[in-house]
Amino acid sequence: MVDRLIVETGTGILKWGSQSTPCAIGKGGAKPDTDKREGDGATPLGTYPLRWVYYRPDRVAPPQTTLPMRGISRQDGWCDDADHPAYNSAVRLPFDASAETLWREDGLYDFIVVLGHNDAPARAGLGSAIFLHCCKYDDTGAMKPTLGCVAVPRETLVTILRGCTPQTVIEIRE
Repeated sequence: MVDRLIVETGTGILKWGSQSTPCAIGKGGAKPDTDKREGDGATPLGTYPLRWVYYRPDRVAPPQTTLPMRGISRQDGWCDDADHPAYNSAVRLPFDASAETLWREDGLYDFIVVLGHNDAPARAGLGSAIFLHCCKYDDTGAMKPTLGCVAVPRETLVTILRGCTPQTVIEIRE
């Protein structure tokens, strides 16, 4: 079992147990949780629970994990409007405020692990949609930065999820 995932933002490495993998973080670098702001592109430093897993059922099989999970549909979104009562939570599309679409064609969200950042309760403007998800590569084969999430290769994420439980946390540190 995996008790803790450790993201070392300075080296771009995610560790679990005796294993590790390169990872991508936000294009805005990493910031203390208290300094995180909506739209800054930064990955928040801190320790967060893994809330649940989404997967795209038309592309991938459900991952083997004891985390709560469900398949997404074209109507799944995530509210990123800091002025809306549903800020930083799952919503159904179409939605009456700004919301990110979870059903993506680029494969980034084939698997999404929702991290417990700014959600108990959500505070307006302090960051939304902080996930652990599949990475994307640039033309040189390097991982592209995210908008504040942590991203790893899809196959590696499936491997990591096998050991995760509802007690697993992710520690994002410098």
